[in-house]
Amino acid sequence: MGRYAFVLRRPLQLVPVLIGISLVTFLLSQAMPGDPIRVMLGPKASEEAIAFVRARYGLDQPILVQYGYYLINVLRGDFGQSLAFRSPVLDVILERLAPTIYLLVYGLVLTLLFTVALAVAAARRQGRWVDQLVRFVCIAGLGLPSFWLGLMLIMFLSLKLKLFPVSGFAAAPIDNLWQLFLPALTIAIAVTPTLTRNLRATLVSQLASDYVVAGRSKGLPERWIFYRHVFPNSLLPTISLLGIVVSFLIGGTVVVETVFNVPGLGQLMVRAVLKRDYFTVQGITLFFSIGVVLTTFLVDLVSVALDPRVKL
Repeated sequence: MGRYAFVLRRPLQLVPVLIGISLVTFLLSQAMPGDPIRVMLGPKASEEAIAFVRARYGLDQPILVQYGYYLINVLRGDFGQSLAFRSPVLDVILERLAPTIYLLVYGLVLTLLFTVALAVAAARRQGRWVDQLVRFVCIAGLGLPSFWLGLMLIMFLSLKLKLFPVSGFAAAPIDNLWQLFLPALTIAIAVTPTLTRNLRATLVSQLASDYVVAGRSKGLPERWIFYRHVFPNSLLPTISLLGIVVSFLIGGTVVVETVFNVPGLGQLMVRAVLKRDYFTVQGITLFFSIGVVLTTFLVDLVSVALDPRVKL
C-alpha cells in the first residue's frame, strides 16, 4: 500500500498547478485584442449601454479583482456567463463535452492499436524490410500537420471514394464509430509515429537483455519470451510518453474538431476566441487543464501498478 501513498497527496499537489493555469489563462484572455462587449452589442451600441453591460459582467473592475472574483466563483462551480451564447459557461461546455471525450477515446484506441502492431512487427523483424518500412513511415508521419492530414482524408476518403462522412456527430454512440472515424484516424496518425518509435526502441533494447538470452538457452519458444517477458517490460516507458502525448492531444482537438466540424470543446474554443468570449475561453482552458492533470495522474497510477520498483 505504501507504493500508492501518492494517491492521497497528489491531488493536493495539483491544486497549485490548476490555480497557476487559471491565472495565466485569465491574464492571456484579458490580453486578447478587441472589446467583447462591443462585439456582443454591435457597432451601433451607445457608450452608456456598453458601460452598463461591462459593469454587469464585472469587466470594469481591476484585473486582479476580476481574477479574485473569478477564482472564488470557479471554486463554487460557477464559471461565469458566456458573453456570446448568453448562458452559463458551464452549461455551454457540458453541451459540447461528449463529442470531445468520444473523439479523444476513439483516437486513443486507434493509436494504441497502430502503435502496438507497428512496433511489434518492427522489433521482431529488426533490420529487415518490415522494420525499415515502419521506421520510414514513422519518420514521414512526424512531419504531417494535423490540419493538412485531415483535409487530405476528407478529400480522398470522403469526397472521392465516399467511404466516410465528412463531418458531424451522431446522437447514437454506436453511429459515431463510423461518423468520427476520420477525425479519430487523423489523431491516431498524428500521434502513432512518436509512440511507435519509442516502443520499438524499448523492445529492441529488451530483446538484447540477459534474461532473453537465458530464456533462449533454456529452449523457451521465441513468442513466449517476447509476449510473456519482453513486451510487458517494454510498456512502462511508452506509457509514460503516452501521458505526455495525450496532453498535447487534448489541445490538438481544437484543430481536428474545426477541420471536421465536430461540435466539441475544440470547435467551441475557436468560436469563443473569435467572439472575444473571455469567460468561455477561460472555462474551456480550465477543463482542458483538468483533463491533462487527470491524464498525468492516471499514467502515474498505471506506472506504479505495472512496475513495483516505481515509487512516486
